[in-house]
Amino acid sequence: MTQFEIHYPPGATPLSLDEREGLIPDYISTHGELNELEQKNIQDAILWARKRRFTDILTATFTFELHKQMFGQVWKWAGKTRRSGKNIGVDWTQISSQLGLLLEDTQYWKSHKTFGTDEIATRFHHRLVQIHPFPNGNGRHARLMTDLLLESTGHEPFSWGAKTSLAPLRQ
Repeated sequence: MTQFEIHYPPGATPLSLDEREGLIPDYISTHGELNELEQKNIQDAILWARKRRFTDILTATFTFELHKQMFGQVWKWAGKTRRSGKNIGVDWTQISSQLGLLLEDTQYWKSHKTFGTDEIATRFHHRLVQIHPFPNGNGRHARLMTDLLLESTGHEPFSWGAKTSLAPLRQ
């Protein structure tokens, strides 16, 4: 496999050497090529997710499967929890329990109308990013999970500023 240097923007979570060795395509030689391939994979995942019935979003199974759909053509570890410490996130040994608590809390908030829909989505997104379950792609994954959560309740996804994770599919 061709090794290439990844230039991380400020605040990005760097991959460990072991995680970088999980790159599936052997033709990637630039960070731009990696970004393009990941974006194509994410677009495919959005199509996959939109074909589903939104009954099981708040489960660990769906959470991990969505990440695998988003990055499974790019990284061998897609859909699997990280096994190392990062500059953000809970200790990797706490990912499973913290994710379980988040999913249970969010189900409770929804069923008991503890907060309004936007606040539930905001709290969900914040905690999912804070847990940081995967080696990479956590922000993109959390935005798509939040969009799907909102759509499952009949609400519009957040705009996420100038770009939205679902924007390319809107008509």
